Amino acid sequence: MAMAKIYNQEKNVVGEMDLTDDIFSVEVKPEILHFVVRAFRNARRAGTVGVKNRALIRGGGKKPWRQKGTGRARAGSVRSPLWKGGAVVHGPQARDYSFKVNKKIRRLALKMALTSRFVQDDMLIVDKLDLNEIKTKAFVGLRERLGLKKVLIVVPEEYKNLTLSARNVPGVQVTTQDALNVYDILRHPQLVMEQGAVEKLQERLQ
Repeated sequence: MAMAKIYNQEKNVVGEMDLTDDIFSVEVKPEILHFVVRAFRNARRAGTVGVKNRALIRGGGKKPWRQKGTGRARAGSVRSPLWKGGAVVHGPQARDYSFKVNKKIRRLALKMALTSRFVQDDMLIVDKLDLNEIKTKAFVGLRERLGLKKVLIVVPEEYKNLTLSARNVPGVQVTTQDALNVYDILRHPQLVMEQGAVEKLQERLQ
């Protein structure tokens, strides 16, 4: 097992804890991380854009004029793509962009993302992260003491004071250990985890 230092909110070392090798020391494969991140982002795409083809436009069932004898070109419907107010040819249609990722692959990718932050020394474990009051200034002070900039903060359960104090600070996201995902880890250069969140995460991913 790897050993990690535990800090307090003043960034003083207050202890150590064991990190499971199966979670924080796995082989990192970029192709798996890329696959899972792509699946995550695709699942968030709305896919609601769409235009009407001839089957979806109302009207146009009657031939606008007779086939012959008028001197005009033949026309079968006023909803032809050639006409104003007509259908759109080969336009975008509403679709679902998501694709399935096996649970085993998702768990493995999460372990790889955690490993990448740990081995690059971009992960910090703090004994307690909750605040006594809802105050942005209090959180900014905590962030400065810990030397954080663009950071993902992981707590064992929702801390209202911390979440509300951090929500207006740019580059900061607070999440719980059960909502942690690969995309959020990789898009934040720094990862800060409360000791309790690490313990629960190790129990969940074993």
